[in-house]
Amino acid sequence: MVDFVQLQRIMKEQLDQDRAISTIEVRGPTLEEAVSQAATLLNCSVRRLEYEVSERGFTGFMGAGKKDWTIKAYQRIVKRLDVAQDESDGAAGAEAAEAVIEDKNGYVFVQMRHDGVYIKVSLPTGRGKKASAGQVRVALADRGIHEYDQAIVNEVVKAADGEYVRIGDFQHNLANDAVMTVEITDQEMKALLFVEAPGPGGCDISLETYQSFLKSNKVYHGIDPDFLRDFADNPVYGERVVIAEGTQPVNGRDAYIQYNFESDQTKVHIKEGVNGRVDFKDLNIIQNVVEAQPLAKKIPPELGTTGRTVTGNPLPAKDGKDMALPLGKNVHVGDDKVTIIADINGQVVEVGGKINVEPVYTVEGNVNLKTGNIIFLGTVIVKGSVEDGFSVKAAGNIEVNGTVEKAELDAEGDIIVHQGITGTKGNGIIRAGKSIWARFIENTAIEAGNMVIAQDGIINSRVDAFKRIICQGKRATIVGGWLRASEEINAKVLGSPTAGTETICEVGIDPKTKEQLVQLTENKIALGKQLDDIKLNIQTLVSIKKQRKSLPEDKEAYLKELEDKRMETITDIQQNNEAIAKAQDFLANLQTRGRVSASTKVYPGVRVIIKDAKEDVRNEYKAVTFILEDGLVRAAKYEEPDAETMKGPDGYTTN
Repeated sequence: MVDFVQLQRIMKEQLDQDRAISTIEVRGPTLEEAVSQAATLLNCSVRRLEYEVSERGFTGFMGAGKKDWTIKAYQRIVKRLDVAQDESDGAAGAEAAEAVIEDKNGYVFVQMRHDGVYIKVSLPTGRGKKASAGQVRVALADRGIHEYDQAIVNEVVKAADGEYVRIGDFQHNLANDAVMTVEITDQEMKALLFVEAPGPGGCDISLETYQSFLKSNKVYHGIDPDFLRDFADNPVYGERVVIAEGTQPVNGRDAYIQYNFESDQTKVHIKEGVNGRVDFKDLNIIQNVVEAQPLAKKIPPELGTTGRTVTGNPLPAKDGKDMALPLGKNVHVGDDKVTIIADINGQVVEVGGKINVEPVYTVEGNVNLKTGNIIFLGTVIVKGSVEDGFSVKAAGNIEVNGTVEKAELDAEGDIIVHQGITGTKGNGIIRAGKSIWARFIENTAIEAGNMVIAQDGIINSRVDAFKRIICQGKRATIVGGWLRASEEINAKVLGSPTAGTETICEVGIDPKTKEQLVQLTENKIALGKQLDDIKLNIQTLVSIKKQRKSLPEDKEAYLKELEDKRMETITDIQQNNEAIAKAQDFLANLQTRGRVSASTKVYPGVRVIIKDAKEDVRNEYKAVTFILEDGLVRAAKYEEPDAETMKGPDGYTTN
């Protein structure tokens, strides 16, 4: 039963907690985003957040009637329990303390010293048993002691205060005393103690003697006093025991940035549901922030901790290095001089090692005659589709809720197309500095600086990705076209059962560098031909000059122009050859294990190229991965895409 005083105390504690609660109201397109934003604003983890929904959101129908979620949130107060709060909590505190106490019996220690026999009795712990006078008799008999003051022994056993007490004399034999030596090794980082057991009538070594001996042998640091005390009570004889260890120096940690947003945009999370559809919910590749929101914090460098040898010599340590705050556009430093805060609402991105807030431009409908072409230094969100003949170019990301037709999309960040990309043969190009996600891709040229992810497949398209091309949906098929990636091409089906559709899958190379190499090689041929023509013209004019002793003024000027052009062309050839060598060296040293995989089937007519090896598939394969082995393309057991590859950007869904 709770009395009135206890009730007052409980009500007071609850009132104090209520006063400590800071509540904010937050809106977001989804409940998860609203909760995440509230956690950021309150500077706490989502697990420590309490919230209640004020207004439920609605996704709308075909873009109409959409409504944000509204929540009220506050940080949960975690109350620290004190087992000694008051008398009413005493029983619970005692039970909690008892639960961690080890059960240990009382113990008897005997030491033979120069001035007599000493014993020490320790108290039991937990449910351990007390030491008895009988245990003392046995311990003394083991040391050959049979005459002592029984009354004192009884008092020591009763007190059990852990202190040595003299109980009698013994016949001391000085020659049989315990002997100890100490050895300092490991560049003064260890001290090894060696003790020889005492013989009949010999004395033990007391704690004070150990301490004095170590000090006289210059062992000043790294001695564990508890270990030494236990060793004095129960010494280990005939073995070298580490009695002291030096402390290694610890260099201070460098300053670093603690991000409040996901700075690594290469993390992709993709899941396939039971219905075979890829669900990109909760993937949120576009990270929106609000004005005054803390984005990151610099954790200052730490001072180094000086080490010390067992002889007390210091071992210096380095202090951590400081760093400048990575301030980009639309951010500023807070009053604490270490927190980076957003100046505007927009998208937080890290570009060139600096934190920026890019404003987001939203097109409520389609990109068409009404909007014209869009060029924007930030992120573009298109609520509708991008129609034929129009272009969207962004310095950040591009997200299209509908489809992309015969159009051009160019983004320095990621491109997300919630529906499909449907160009026509030879028209439509999509370029992304990072990755591209779409439901399907058809008759389009694709270039991605990281990965290309398509749910339902890729048809008759030229696709270049620096890392991977992945198709993992229910109808994930790659049919026709030329696909190139450095690491992996993976789909459920490669090729088509009908003849006439050529599907080329090339891995183990960097498509961009290989394209540059092709252009450089073409330039080399053109420049060589140009130099030959110049030399021929120079030779003709020089021959005429030798025959006629001179040239007309216009021909002389043309000869000088040709000489200048020859030197310029030679320089261009040298630079072009250097660029070719650099590209060839990069491709030759590209450390990647290229592979082409199909989880279901590969049809004849597919061409697999891994680095310089080619293989035209003539037979049908099931669940296969093509790899490079001994310079040849080999068919091996199917390999799933890496787990990290199957992760996607938060907030994106193709449904």
